[in-house]
Amino acid sequence: MDKLIERFLRYVSFDTQSNGAVCSCPSTSGQRVLAEVLQSEMAELGLSDICLDNNGYLTARLPANMDGDIPAIGFIAHMDTAPDASGKNVRPQLVENYRGGDIALGIGDEVLSPFQYPDLNKLHGHNIITTDGTTLLGADNKAGVAEIMTAIAYLIANPSIKHGDICIGFTPDEEIGRGANLFDVEKFGAKWAYTIDGGPVGELEYENFNASSADVICHGVNVHPGTAKNKMVNSMNIAAQFQLMMPADETPECTDGYQGFYHLKSMDASVARTELGYIIRDFDRDGQEKRKAFMQQKVDELNSKLTQGRVELILTDSYYNMREMVEPFPHIIEIAQQSMMDCDIKPEIKPIRGGTDGARLSFMGLPCPNIFTGGYNFHGIHEFITVEGMELAVKVIVKVAENTANRYA
Repeated sequence: MDKLIERFLRYVSFDTQSNGAVCSCPSTSGQRVLAEVLQSEMAELGLSDICLDNNGYLTARLPANMDGDIPAIGFIAHMDTAPDASGKNVRPQLVENYRGGDIALGIGDEVLSPFQYPDLNKLHGHNIITTDGTTLLGADNKAGVAEIMTAIAYLIANPSIKHGDICIGFTPDEEIGRGANLFDVEKFGAKWAYTIDGGPVGELEYENFNASSADVICHGVNVHPGTAKNKMVNSMNIAAQFQLMMPADETPECTDGYQGFYHLKSMDASVARTELGYIIRDFDRDGQEKRKAFMQQKVDELNSKLTQGRVELILTDSYYNMREMVEPFPHIIEIAQQSMMDCDIKPEIKPIRGGTDGARLSFMGLPCPNIFTGGYNFHGIHEFITVEGMELAVKVIVKVAENTANRYA
């Protein structure tokens, strides 16, 4: 445990923000740099089968220290950070023994407030690592990377803890939806795995959204405004009409739990052409199809009303709910639950209102639920994580390895 926070603070110093506009893998060079550092650390620990491939995927194995037919299990985290906020020049700060109230971020007026983030009220007495209010922290998912590396180091230092083969995988470009694209499941060699990519302590997730993207492209006609009467068609006005046709109460800010949504996440606008970028989410596959059909219906309705200009819709499926691929193997969840309880943690089984590499990997033949990291408010400048939560994540990883061995010994 001694090097856990040291590792984490070192990893967040690397700018590994992924870039969806770049087609190469990894999409940014910083991810490769961090992967090379981790590769060296794995070699220092004495891991076997270390491989950093041309696409930035880093894998390794901690061999079993016992005889028997123990299934190989895996632990996976991603190295990139989200494009939603800068990941460059991250300057974390440690707030020791938090006593409540606002936490000042850096030297400006930005604060982390329990009024806005009530979870802080549960963390009195904890040691909290925050940003300085100018970047994200990178706990998503460098906390997972640090926790896996620390757990593996702990198992090596404590050979009395028996375990089977443990496979480690660190992926690029998860935040732009490509983390599993080039993952070699067969070469990885695990029967099942866990992504260490969740939030607060106790989270255990094996359900996630079905996810699709929807690009709504509004075509207009640009004419000099001085001579535009009866000629100009402003595509931005068409786009505004379309957005008003979407359900106002089915957006991320109005939904939680198992409720799905439509989310307008981007807009590229001009008079002649405006593109609205949506994501569509639903936990039920049939519900997702209905949402996609609803968007097509609204596009058709708007086109039927327009005398000039037109709207087109491009729908693309991104990933599906992993539940159908994990539920046939209940022992995977049972081991994680028992491991948390052995660490005096109450498991909180809940759906992921998003996705992980594990969702894609589950459909690629590697059932892969998600375990907490101890972090909060991912993807923004108010991201933070507790030292205590990270330490508990390490303990759970170790216990999962031990309990798997005990179950099959």
